[in-house]
Amino acid sequence: MDISVVIPLYNEEESLPELHSWIKRVVEREGLTYEIIFVNDGSTDGSWDVITRLSQEDANVHGICFRRNYGKSPALFCGFEQAQGDVVITMDADLQDSPDEIPELYRMIKEDGYDLVSGYKQKRYDPLSKTIPTKLFNATARAVSGIKNLHDFNCGLKAYRKKVVKSIEVYGEMHRYIPYLAKNAGFKKIGEKVVQHQARKYGNTKFGLNRFVNGYLDLITLWFLSSFGAKPMHIFGLIGSLMFIAGTLMAMFVGGVKLYDMYMGNHYRLVTDSPYFFIALTTMILGTQLFVAGFLGDLISRSSQERNRYQIECRV
Repeated sequence: MDISVVIPLYNEEESLPELHSWIKRVVEREGLTYEIIFVNDGSTDGSWDVITRLSQEDANVHGICFRRNYGKSPALFCGFEQAQGDVVITMDADLQDSPDEIPELYRMIKEDGYDLVSGYKQKRYDPLSKTIPTKLFNATARAVSGIKNLHDFNCGLKAYRKKVVKSIEVYGEMHRYIPYLAKNAGFKKIGEKVVQHQARKYGNTKFGLNRFVNGYLDLITLWFLSSFGAKPMHIFGLIGSLMFIAGTLMAMFVGGVKLYDMYMGNHYRLVTDSPYFFIALTTMILGTQLFVAGFLGDLISRSSQERNRYQIECRV
C-alpha cells in the first residue's frame, strides 16, 4: 500500500464527508493505493456515525473510536499502530489542511529520501492572539531540538516514512514534537514543505491558549528525557556535587573567619550568628538531596526493561 492517511478528530462530523471525498479524489487521480484511518477521539457529536457510514461505502476507510477524549497524541499513536502504507500522512479533520498537498509530500518521502516532511503554514488565517505565541513557540522548539530548518512544529500536516511511525512513541501531548522524537530515534533527514492553510469551514477550534503553556512544559520534559533520561546521575549528581562543594567551602570560610579572629584576639561571633552559615548548611543539604535523587534515578533507569532497546537500522 502506498499511503496511509491518519486523521485524529474531535467533533468534526460536518467536515468528514467533504474531507473524505477530497482525499479520495486526489489519491485516485495520482494512481496511489491508500487507506484513510479516522481516529475518533471521544467525539460527542455524530462523528462516529459519519465514519461508520463512510467505511461501509468505501473499503479504504477505517475507523478507531475512543470511549472518551484522550487527546491528539493518543489518537495519533493508535493510528500509527494500524497504518500499513509505505508513507504515512497525518492531517487535521477541520479542512484547514489541504489534501492537494499529499502527492508532493509523498514524492518528497519516496523520491527525495526524506524520513519526515513537516508542513509549514507560512500564510495563516488565524488571529494575532494565536500567530504570535505560535512564532515564539516554534522559535523555542527550534533552539531546544536543534532542528533549525522547521518553522512550524505544530502543523498537523506531515508525511512520514513508515519505519518512522513504527519506531517512535507519541504520548501525552508530544504530538507537537514528533520531529524531535524522530530525530532522537535516529531519523536525521527531516524536511519542510510550505503548505496551504485554509480558514476553518465548520465549527470552532478545539485548542485554547493553554496549549502553549503545556507545549513549553512538554518541550522541557522531552529535552530532559532525551539528554538525561538514561543517565539522570549526570545532571542531578553534577548539580548536587557542585552545591555540596560550594556549601562546604562557605562553611569553611565562616569557620575560618572565626578561628582567625580568635587567634588575633579580635572580637568574634558564634558561627551560628552568621547568616552565611545557614546558607552554607542549606546548600549542602540540597546538594546531598540532589545527589541522592540522581543515584536513585540511575538505579531505576538501570532496572528498566527498555535500557538496552536500541533502534537498529539493519544487519548483515
